[in-house]
Amino acid sequence: MDALRRLQSRTVVLPQANIDTDQIIPAQFLTTTARAGLGQYAFHHWRTRADGSPDPDFPFNRAENAGAQILVAGRNFGCGSSREHAPWALRDLGLRAVISSRIADIFHANALKNGLLPVELPPALVDELLAQPGIVLEIDVERGEVALPDGRRAPFALEPFARTCLLEGIDPLGYLLRQADAIAAYESAPAPETAHAR
Repeated sequence: MDALRRLQSRTVVLPQANIDTDQIIPAQFLTTTARAGLGQYAFHHWRTRADGSPDPDFPFNRAENAGAQILVAGRNFGCGSSREHAPWALRDLGLRAVISSRIADIFHANALKNGLLPVELPPALVDELLAQPGIVLEIDVERGEVALPDGRRAPFALEPFARTCLLEGIDPLGYLLRQADAIAAYESAPAPETAHAR
């Protein structure tokens, strides 16, 4: 997993509220446990027309949004089922951060485990960002701030352990494996003596 310290990117905007995990990655594409290639199916029902051809008006099909790494979405992003394929698909699509006024809890946790930064900002500010697709934002993970083009800085909450994993480019299992020597030393150390009850 690539470390994420500072991210500067144009935004892609999906203003719809309640974008659920089935809209992010439809159920028919859940037959694999491979993460690579899922990005092509992200938002499949919105990206394609009835005849299967790409919808040129959908934001992720527009040339000016190629390479954008920040998605700004309507309230309650990632609701629905707990499928971890959703953040996999968004990462494979090239995204590193999702900004919304509310991000569903299970999606929030799954995103962090897969190097996708969920950022919750006040509704008024998110509405402002939704109205300005394509603006350039800078996200500082260490400071927990989003820098806007006009110089304003918006803080966001990020649990310390999740911040550490993002900054070091590891998932929780990777963090645990890095502690293998300390764990082995602890396990091989003699058990401490305990006081006997009298």
